[in-house]
Amino acid sequence: MENQLATSTEERTFQYQDSLPSLPVPSLEESLKKYLESVKPFANEKEYKKTEEIVKKFQNGIGRELHQKLLERAKGKKNWLEEWWLNVAYLDVRAPSQLNVNFAGPAPHFEHYWPPQEGTQLERGSISLWHNLSYWQLLRKEKLPVHKVGNIPLDMNQFRMLFSTCKVPGITRDSVMSYFRTENEGHCPSHVVVLCRGRVFVFDVIHEGCLITPPEILRQLTYIHKKCHSEPDGPGVAALTSEERTRWAKAREYLISLDPENLTMLEKIQSSLLVYSIEDGRPHVTPEDYSQITAMLLTGDPTVRWGDKSYNLVSFSNGVFGCNCDHAPYDAMVIVNISHYVDEKIFENEGRWKGSEKVRDIPLPEELVFTVDEKILDCINQAKAQYLKQASDLQILVYAFTSFGKKLTKKMMLHPDTFIQLALQLAYYRLHGRPGCCYETAMTRYFYHGRTETVRSCTVEAVRWCQSMQDPSTSHLEQQQKMLQAFAKHDKMMRDCSIGKGFDRHLLGLSLIAKEEGLPVPELFTDPLFSKSGGGGNFALSTSLVGYLRVQGVVVPMVHDGYGFFYHIRDDRFVVACSAWKSCSETDAEKLIQQVFHAFHDMIQLVNTAHL
Repeated sequence: MENQLATSTEERTFQYQDSLPSLPVPSLEESLKKYLESVKPFANEKEYKKTEEIVKKFQNGIGRELHQKLLERAKGKKNWLEEWWLNVAYLDVRAPSQLNVNFAGPAPHFEHYWPPQEGTQLERGSISLWHNLSYWQLLRKEKLPVHKVGNIPLDMNQFRMLFSTCKVPGITRDSVMSYFRTENEGHCPSHVVVLCRGRVFVFDVIHEGCLITPPEILRQLTYIHKKCHSEPDGPGVAALTSEERTRWAKAREYLISLDPENLTMLEKIQSSLLVYSIEDGRPHVTPEDYSQITAMLLTGDPTVRWGDKSYNLVSFSNGVFGCNCDHAPYDAMVIVNISHYVDEKIFENEGRWKGSEKVRDIPLPEELVFTVDEKILDCINQAKAQYLKQASDLQILVYAFTSFGKKLTKKMMLHPDTFIQLALQLAYYRLHGRPGCCYETAMTRYFYHGRTETVRSCTVEAVRWCQSMQDPSTSHLEQQQKMLQAFAKHDKMMRDCSIGKGFDRHLLGLSLIAKEEGLPVPELFTDPLFSKSGGGGNFALSTSLVGYLRVQGVVVPMVHDGYGFFYHIRDDRFVVACSAWKSCSETDAEKLIQQVFHAFHDMIQLVNTAHL
């Protein structure tokens, strides 16, 4: 998938959707066997025996019943998990989602034609926005190539959620609104929203039937920028999206009750193609250190982000860019794809616009001025305060490891993703003196509307290898053998998960069937080892490969005493992002990254030594 850029193609983007296979339900016996294996690193003999009994009882009793009901459910749906996953993982969550759920990351243009430079924000922004809009047009025309593994098409449904999509808060459950339509399906919104200094503007990107050009976009952005920098700041209604979900839902209802026009404006923001944020900050960034820009993208000014929007394109005053996206409607590979497309276009054109400089007489942006009162202004201030308090507790570091990359690991016949996952296991073991339960994302896009499955990277084999690395009496050869066993195990788990043979989503399905049937929670899920091994969203390490392109991103840790660890892989380097909470005295992102880099060297040395 590395080089599948959006070029014209005979195939239509969504043409295979209806012929994709349904998401399978794995065998109960297999899932429970894999689950038991995954808890082993976190149990002593007595604890393991107890869990073994619980699993056996579950398999022969209530588990079998629940599994039958799950099979029944799956008969009537092409994806038995889809609705459940969206609700449980995203829409039912009440914690503020802008910081706790969204992902953010820098655009890689700073590595070539667009290094940080004052005075370039608007001109570069107009070019970046234009390439983003060109990608939207490719999607509308279904000219984005279908992603494939070999000749097998993958599900493309998530790409429908990139533009004109927004989460809407509810008192107990949020919803996702998507207004995107392909050209064949009919009309689609064509306006973008611009947030600047607490104010909200909107303009259409289609004029007289065609996309407006970068010089025309520049005129719109300049108008907004000048206005906002010469007049008082706006109320910053956008900050409400960073609030706890139920509080935001109530504030939204109150805002609408103040003036029906407020609802019209909220819907205009929801249906917009994307939100373009004009930030005043000027983050430091180099090809070796993306820490500050990444932190500012995830934790920046809440009055210029619409936290519920599937795509906030963020521009900083020193001409660097990035995005902040709601995770509910899609996974990171969608934003990786468009970011890469835009970056390639900017690179091909040497960072310039090479078309016509002519600016047509297009209508000026319209400002959306909300009717607010003291109560809403208080809600906005409260939202900002809680957001900035939590944001200031977050430690985010993003560094490039440049000694080697996938070229070398592949030469050593080691899968680069597994290489990083095992280095992380060793780093955590050295830093904390115990195994770290770990969630790695596997994609299940072979199946209809497939999204993700969990690979539990902390295997028995990985722990045995970590122990051998810390034992001076173990020979290099034995360490190498144990490492290769850990590699083989991880590679197999990743393959299994991709073809629908993981077990975490299966167990989730069984627990949700029990809940829907009003049955008591099965003992399997209340067993201390279930959460100790990561179950129920308790993974100490929340990790994902962002891809093999120049795109990087980050999410907060899953648990307070854990880490978020996200990385991308290139021929000559690994770029890793690590997040941790400062208020947790046990975790330190800086120390973990240093240990990971140390582990990279140790692992290569191990293979080299054993080769001699």
